[in-house]
Amino acid sequence: MAKATSKMVRIAPRKVRLVCDLIRGKSILEAMQILEFTNKSSALVVQKLIKSAAANAVNNDGKDINKLYVKKIYANEAPTMKRFQPRSQGRAFQILKRSSHITAVVDEK
Repeated sequence: MAKATSKMVRIAPRKVRLVCDLIRGKSILEAMQILEFTNKSSALVVQKLIKSAAANAVNNDGKDINKLYVKKIYANEAPTMKRFQPRSQGRAFQILKRSSHITAVVDEK
């Protein structure tokens, strides 16, 4: 079982979870093909993370890349940046710029 984590990714966790749900439980090769053709900005980040987790499994644990699959993948909330947008009559509206911590775990079938 090998793990990779990407922290402080400036994409909202809700958007990253859409991509994570597509590849959970799939083989590494199938997951990479799905991510290649997924038209979401978070797909590139998740693809890089899956490659890293697979490389960790092959180099550190001596696993076979053809037998690997995505055991777990999840996106958690990271610290939120708070910004203010000026509005009429001297008011200010808060804008929340959300970030994610993404974790992927791969294992052999």
